[in-house]
Parts: sequence; structure tokens; C-alpha cells
Amino acid sequence: MSTNVSENQPATLTPPHADQTTIPRSAVIALVVLLFTAFVMMINETTLAVALPSIMAHFSISAATAQWLLTGFLLTTSVVLPTTGWLIDRFNTRAVFIFATSAFLIGTVMAALAPSFTLLLLARVCQAIGTGVIMPLLMTVTMTLVPASRRGSVMGLTSVVMAVGPALGPTVAGLILSFTTWRGIFWFMVPLMAAAALIGTAKLTNIGESRATGLDLPSIPLSVLAFGGLVYGLSSVGVIVEGGQAGRRALIVLIAGILGLALFVRRQLARGRKGRALLDLRPLAIPNFTVSLVVLVCLCGALFGALNTLPLYLQGSISVTALVTGLVLLPGGLLEGFLSPFVGRIFDRRGPRPLIIPGVALTTGSLFWLATGDEHTSVGLVVAIHIIFSIGLALTFTPLLTTALSSIPKHLYSHGSAILNTLQQLAGATGTAVMITIYSRIAATAQTHGASGSTAFAMGARSAFLVSAAVVGVALVASFFITRVPSGSGRIQTAPVAEELRSHP
Repeated sequence: MSTNVSENQPATLTPPHADQTTIPRSAVIALVVLLFTAFVMMINETTLAVALPSIMAHFSISAATAQWLLTGFLLTTSVVLPTTGWLIDRFNTRAVFIFATSAFLIGTVMAALAPSFTLLLLARVCQAIGTGVIMPLLMTVTMTLVPASRRGSVMGLTSVVMAVGPALGPTVAGLILSFTTWRGIFWFMVPLMAAAALIGTAKLTNIGESRATGLDLPSIPLSVLAFGGLVYGLSSVGVIVEGGQAGRRALIVLIAGILGLALFVRRQLARGRKGRALLDLRPLAIPNFTVSLVVLVCLCGALFGALNTLPLYLQGSISVTALVTGLVLLPGGLLEGFLSPFVGRIFDRRGPRPLIIPGVALTTGSLFWLATGDEHTSVGLVVAIHIIFSIGLALTFTPLLTTALSSIPKHLYSHGSAILNTLQQLAGATGTAVMITIYSRIAATAQTHGASGSTAFAMGARSAFLVSAAVVGVALVASFFITRVPSGSGRIQTAPVAEELRSHP
């Protein structure tokens, strides 16, 4: 094992001892830098949902085309994420951080200046590359540096980033659009990310040791084919249903994605036994990790689908402004962020099930309630439902993330984190595309049969929310099978599985 750290870089920060309960100052600095950077990127991820009507008018494009700014972002992130396990293992923390923030910053400036939709989409791809690297890096550093007895509390801060960032995105976008064009959204991000990059480059300490592992080049095109094909095909469900040449092309891409995924998984399993996988899939052999992952994937699919449909419902059916749309989502997001650290502390004492089961139940119920709305539903009621929805998420995400990663051995943290984030983004891209497709098709059909615009949009939104609720219902059933992880990682398995996992440090 080698440390790829030059003499003029900060000293490497080593993981805590098993009985350690305090977090070193250098570790706190590293976590703060990564949390702030991730926070800015999470705000960016949801800003364009509110700005889509403005962008559609500016470039004279349809909603189906404009939504690729959302789906394309998630698609790119899904393709990048499988490489992050190898990337974090191979290079030191500062190098990975500089790469991620540079890619994001370049993409943000490109987006602010983009003269065409094509270049704007390319800029979002650059932003997605940076975002895809930062989140696994944050989780890996957290699991490496934070003692087991404090992980729930610290992962609660990560949940704050994942909750408040996306919640603030629409509000920030709405405020900016009140004063300037959609380009101002990207200019707002530039100084924030530049500050994060400069501070991180100066202050970030390298975490642990890097390993001189080779890059499995054949796995990269397989990853692109698998996750790219799946997201593109699933996002084109409406086109596939309609048939025609475009539908056949989308169906071919979807089938290619499924075959690519099968080949990718087969190769990773084979190379994982030798410790040479691009994305080591051995964490999936641990039931508690896999069950937590199933719940998380269902929640993310429903979450992204619902949150990207909600602005369309508010503006198209209830006829509120972009600013009001952002403000509607703000209270729930802020409350979720406020509750997450407390949820983390309760998790450290009581374990996951007392939090996850009622949390998923609240999320399911709130989505079913939202599915009863129409064009006459008051904005206040939507705010109340979204608050209940957010409380459910607050009770769920911190325990899920902490339980999943605590269930695997330490040397697989980076790959476990990459798996979690890859499938979260894949679920988010799929949920966004499928729910918007349902919304658009139901609304169009209703208008064809004589419904007014506001009524038709409400019908489309109800259908999308109902499907989201059904997906979270699957997560509710699976949540009963999550168990508490004993002290230490990777010890909840039968001896043969645990022994196999420990055999490749």
C-alpha cells in the first residue's frame, strides 16, 4: 500500500481507534469543507426545476426537451459515480476534491454564458461530474474519520446538506428570477463554489492512504452503456409507449442498458474477488446493506419525482409564481434540515427501526394525501403536506445512510458509498423522468377530452403523486427487515460472507 502524498501537502489524517469518541480538529475542518461544498452543489441540483419555463421560452424548446437539464444531470452523475470508488482509493483526498470543484466551477461558468441549449446541457454535464464525485467523498471521509458511536450525529449533518440544499434550490431560483434571468442562477453559484474550492485546497487534509490500483478500462464503457442506457430508456417511457421510430430507438437503448448492466455486474463480481473492481459489489452480499439500499432507492425515486412534479403542479394548476413555488418548498426543507442532527443522535442511542419505519410511513401517507389535490387546493395545504413529507424524510435518511455504510467492512467504505450514490442518482433520474412523463401524458389526455388547462395539470400531478406513493409503499414493507448494526462494521453477517469480505483488504 502506498501513499500518494507529496511532501508539500498536509499530513495524512488516520482513522480513529475503535474506542475513540472525540473527533480531531483536522477531521472537523475536513468535514466542514466537504459539507459546505456538497451543500452548494445540492442547491444547484434543484434550482433549474423552477427556471425551466424561462429556459423553454428563451430557447424556444418543449418541456420534454428542457427536462433533459434535470434528467441529463442525474444521468451524468449516475455514469460518473461507479468510478468514484476507484478514484477515492487511488488518489489522495485533496486531488479528488480539486478535480470535483474544478469540474463543477467550469460547468457553472459555461452555463451562465451558454448561447444555446446544447452548450447549456453540456455545462450541466460538467456540473454533474463534480457533484458525482463530492458526495461519495464526503460519505467516505465521514465513515473513515468519525468513531462508530458518533456516526449517526455526524451523518445527520450530511442529511442536512441533502435536505436543506435541495429545499433552498427552488427558493433561491425563485428569488433570482424575480430580479434577473435564469443566467443569474448560475452566476450566483460561481463565487460560492470558487470560495469552497480555494478554502478546500488550502485547508483540506488528506484522509487515510491511497492504493496504487489500476483502472479497469473495459468497465468504464460498460458503466456508460449500463447506467446511461437505463436512464435514457427509462426517461423515454412516454416515447416508447407512443411507438414510432423514436420509440423503437429508445426501446433499443433501454435493452442495451439492461444488457450492459448485466455485463458490468458480471465483470465487477469477477474482479472484486481479486480486489481490482472499478466498483466493488461485495457490499451487496450483506443483507442489511442491501435492504437499506432498497428502501433508499425507492425513497429517492419518489422524492425526486415528486419534487420535480410539484413545481409544475403549483405553476400549471394552482397558478402561483416561480417565487411562491420556491417558498412553498422551503419550510419543509428547513424543518428536515433542523431535525436531521437530532435524528442522528437518537439513532446513536436507539438504532434505525424506531426512526425508519414511522418515517417511511409518514412519507407514504403524505404522498397519498398530495395525490388528492386539484386546481382548487390551497397553497397552505400543499405547504402542510410537504412539511409532513419532509418530517418523514428527516426520520429516514440519516438512519438509512448510517446503517447501510456501518454494515460493511472499513476497506469497502468508498465502494459502498459509490454504490449508494450511484443507485440514488439512478433512482432520482428514473423517478424524475417517469413522474414528469406521467404528468405530461395524463394532462395532455385530459385536455384532449375537454378539460381546462388547470384541471388537466392537476389530474396529471395526482397521477404522478399516486405512483410515487406506491413506490414508497414498497420501501415501507422493506423497512421492517432492517436491523441494528452491532458495534463495529461488517459483523452482522454469517461467518462465510464476513470472511470473504475480510479476505481482500
